[in-house]
Amino acid sequence: MVAPAPTARVLVVDDEAGHAESLVKILQKEGYEVQSAADGVAALEKARQFLPQVILTDLVMPRMGGTELLKGVRTVVPECEVILMTAYGTVENAVEAMREGAYDFLSKPVKRGHVVATVRRALEKQALLTENRQLRAELENAKGAAGPDLVGAAPPMQKLRELVAQVAPSSATVLLLGESGTGKERVAREIHRLSNRSSRAFVAVNCAALPESILESELFGSERGAFTGAVSREGRFERAHGGTMLLDEIGDLPAQAQVKLLRVLQEGEVERLGGGAPRKVDVRIVAATHRDLKQYVAEGRFREDLFYRLAVITLAIPPLRERLSDLPLLVSHFLARHGQKHGKPVRGMSQDAMAALHAHGWKGNVRELENALERAVVLCRGDVIQRADLPEDIAGGTGAPPAQDQLSIRVGTPMADVERQVIRATLARCNDDKALAARLLGISVRTIYRRLGEMERTQSAVDEETDPSEEGTP
Repeated sequence: MVAPAPTARVLVVDDEAGHAESLVKILQKEGYEVQSAADGVAALEKARQFLPQVILTDLVMPRMGGTELLKGVRTVVPECEVILMTAYGTVENAVEAMREGAYDFLSKPVKRGHVVATVRRALEKQALLTENRQLRAELENAKGAAGPDLVGAAPPMQKLRELVAQVAPSSATVLLLGESGTGKERVAREIHRLSNRSSRAFVAVNCAALPESILESELFGSERGAFTGAVSREGRFERAHGGTMLLDEIGDLPAQAQVKLLRVLQEGEVERLGGGAPRKVDVRIVAATHRDLKQYVAEGRFREDLFYRLAVITLAIPPLRERLSDLPLLVSHFLARHGQKHGKPVRGMSQDAMAALHAHGWKGNVRELENALERAVVLCRGDVIQRADLPEDIAGGTGAPPAQDQLSIRVGTPMADVERQVIRATLARCNDDKALAARLLGISVRTIYRRLGEMERTQSAVDEETDPSEEGTP
């Protein structure tokens, strides 16, 4: 039996209370879950909790109008469709807003049938986009592709994606550095996917997981009689010929295997255990580790010449705690993946649950996050993850709500510092849209620029006072 589709959520935004109430009743009769707000500022606050699929908003309202709301909602509920309502004389503004991403506009006074049909079409568009994304994912999986691209919009991830795109077309050896669980294999697969070797094999080997007694035969192959029970077989390098090979946890590679790996990098050939003629291989090597290889070299645990051969290009994968602004994107990605996997459509997380995620230390990074969210999907009783659905060590956190929604400011903080924090957080939330930030804060754009200038001058003065070059100067 197919589970019924969840009720669609619509948010009505209009400063005319009677008109808003009428629209709410019309849409509720159509079976939608409907809430209302009196202006754009209130609508943004409700959108964070309600997660509407469609927003039906007036164009001209006090505090924040429909155009500003359209821009703001893209940071809160990116996939929400926005329908504008406009009086005669502001149609040009509505058309301009459609260029900014609005779904459609309705001329006031709106007609019941027109409203219902437009909302229905917006929801159908959203459903089609979701279905297309699922079909593309299934097609990629059927082809054996690496899966979705690297998830994240934080500056460290944007920089990483740019570097991956630059590195991928070459054949240069790449060394990936990062803590356990940061996604080093995902980055390696993305390098392979974007390279001219993408049609050939991607072979991953965890050097720490294979016993030393069989590691060499696995990597380089063996000839019959090389050791008790040995048969003639190709190793992973031969299997990866023409493609890419990931040597994960390269810091745990034994000394003898390091010598043989160096030969592969220098000569492009492997020699099977038990002898035989060397075999030419064309393999692009990506190595990964959470160890400090430079320290290993200093201690004599890792060959210096091999280190420099591997580190032609070094990419650092940022830990999750350095890109917490990516939590909403990662949460959405993993909830969709595991909701589909376990047949439990989940539409989001409560603010309290999200606060717990922000407060957690994430020593296991993205892998730990995915495991926690899969558990939450399996255990949740509704379509919204609650704090109690999370693992106990995460749910027990007492952190503040997500940084993009609320700030934690100590009592007694100087007002100038409070103002700086609020302006910076609001600009970050608005993707540096100073006009929108000014509307949200109730100040002028000129004030925003003036405060930013004051912050820069203050920081410059602090930097001059703490200039290390002047230390010890009388």
